[in-house]
Amino acid sequence: MSKIGKHRRGIVGTILFHGVILLLLLFFGFITPLPLPEEKGILVDFGNSSTGSGAREPARRAAQAPVKKEEKKNEPATPPVSKPKTQPKPKAQPKSTPDQGKEKVMTQDFEESAAVNSGTKKSKVDEEKKRQEEIARQKKIAEEKARQEEIERQRQAELERKRKAEAERKKREEEQQKIAEINSRAQSAFGGGKTDNGSDSKSQGVTYGGGNQGSPDGTPGVNRYGNGGGSGNTFNLSGRSLVGGLPKPDFPGNEEGTVVVEITVDKYGKVTQANPGVKGSNTINPSLLAAAKKAALSARFNTDNNAPAFQKGTITYHFVLD
Repeated sequence: MSKIGKHRRGIVGTILFHGVILLLLLFFGFITPLPLPEEKGILVDFGNSSTGSGAREPARRAAQAPVKKEEKKNEPATPPVSKPKTQPKPKAQPKSTPDQGKEKVMTQDFEESAAVNSGTKKSKVDEEKKRQEEIARQKKIAEEKARQEEIERQRQAELERKRKAEAERKKREEEQQKIAEINSRAQSAFGGGKTDNGSDSKSQGVTYGGGNQGSPDGTPGVNRYGNGGGSGNTFNLSGRSLVGGLPKPDFPGNEEGTVVVEITVDKYGKVTQANPGVKGSNTINPSLLAAAKKAALSARFNTDNNAPAFQKGTITYHFVLD
């Protein structure tokens, strides 16, 4: 006997059994009931007060809707006119007092407003927090702005102080320069200046006796008289002395004149600037001015670490024809 024939009954029984189960599932489980069942809520107890005591939950009050229905039932029914028979007196139903209705309404309002109040309170807290953060941010910005303004004000004040100090220093130097020029002219005119080797001179001239012989044309510091040629040169630089004597300029030999050169000397004795033709000069000959400037720039003075960084003075050159 074959294997299928041997187990024929088992196979048929298995097929019938599973077929019946499939039909039951299709009929009871896979068909959507119409109409659909209503959704049911979940019982939630928010309470009606922040205080309370006891171990048992109070009985739940009746809903508002049944109360209204009972109020409608309590209305006296109008007896039909067609039937004069005496109607049996309806049983007295307990009336719902206004207090009960109000109490239920208040309880319901409290339950509904619990979540609303909580959400509103949270929203207010968030708004207050944001407002405080914004105030703090604005305050921080204002403080930073005030700090930057104070720094800028201090910087401007420091610049103004330095500018005034520099202007005062230049003013003092100009005053000292003017005084030095006046003293230099007085010394040159009355023999109190210095010669080109830096020694004090008490007299000047080629005649006998002491004194300042002078010049017919009034030129101060002339060291040559008559028809001879040459030059008499002097300098004025407060507190400083020459090193090696005044350099003599190259004399073009075509015109006489006096050239006063304003010089600027650093503390190491080097002439850094020379401006010929300043007050005291009596010629504007370009050749004489150029020769005087070249000679002044090659002059050297003693080193003085206590001297100003740049000190101004003058060198006077006298050009005389032979």
